[in-house]
Amino acid sequence: MKSITYTETGPSSVLHLVEREVPEPGAGEVRVRVVASGVNPTDWKSRTGETSGGDVPFPVIVPNQDGAGVVDAVGEGVDDLEVGDRVWSFISANGHATGTAQEYTVLPRARVVPLPEGASFDLGASLGVPAMTAHRALTVHEDGPSRLSPGALEGVTVLVSGGAGAVGHAAIQLAAWAGATVITTISSDEKAALARAAGAHHVVNYKEQDAAAEIRRIAPDGVQIVVEVSIRQNAELVAAVVSTRASVAIYANDGGDTVELPLRANMGTNTRYQFVLLYTVGEEALQAAAEDVTAAVRDGALPVGAEAGLPLHRYSLEQTAAAHDAVEGGVTGKVLIDVAQG
Repeated sequence: MKSITYTETGPSSVLHLVEREVPEPGAGEVRVRVVASGVNPTDWKSRTGETSGGDVPFPVIVPNQDGAGVVDAVGEGVDDLEVGDRVWSFISANGHATGTAQEYTVLPRARVVPLPEGASFDLGASLGVPAMTAHRALTVHEDGPSRLSPGALEGVTVLVSGGAGAVGHAAIQLAAWAGATVITTISSDEKAALARAAGAHHVVNYKEQDAAAEIRRIAPDGVQIVVEVSIRQNAELVAAVVSTRASVAIYANDGGDTVELPLRANMGTNTRYQFVLLYTVGEEALQAAAEDVTAAVRDGALPVGAEAGLPLHRYSLEQTAAAHDAVEGGVTGKVLIDVAQG
């Protein structure tokens, strides 16, 4: 099979296309013929060593956490998936060396999820890290639900920072599906159009408007849940617009690795700051997210593509390095690698 591998951390040039033997699934494992591989910021950060201190945890690593494809073989003890089942996978390369940038990948059963009928492989490969991170961000509110479903966030106002990004896009869609009123901040008319296409009820251009005043106009009592991509840049804004007992879920370090928070304002509202990283949320949270995200897909609530607010950028397996570079460069939308035909 064709596989993308790297044996040292560094720029995208460390990625190489190689021929490898097709792996066999062991007990409790599933082999997936990968149709599409999704690329996320965590993938290039792992490749550069940013998240590991420069070390490679395995002698040979296949990148990319997310993907979608068809079950090709199952190991002993796997009795709820069959050869031919369409599936999506999440954090595929976490804890082992088997990512989705290859024609066949062997994964633990717990990382493989049935893809609802009618859902495309493009959609399946776009879920994983973005949608499950968004799910976690929307379910850490002290007074809110731990699971998402239609009506679960009824009466709640959610602020999504950077609604044109992949996580922001999924957060808008999941929050709207669950019944919340969704406000998002953006920096351009182009990104405003994408956020509206995703389902945001209110869009605030922080470069042209007084964002705090506009958000307070929309939500006089404040927002209960904030899904935050850049707390360093937005700390003052967040403190100005949250309600009492709000939660602020921080899932990225855009803008810098350190932050100063206004102490008195946050104490006055009893605001909870929750840091979010899928790799350490625990199996219960991961399985809850996988189930709820799948339910949202089944309801048609998580479409992708430009018309749904998330443009797709396609690359071949041989172009994986360029795909990583596109994500690292901040391309707007979702980067997918076409590994095989569905």
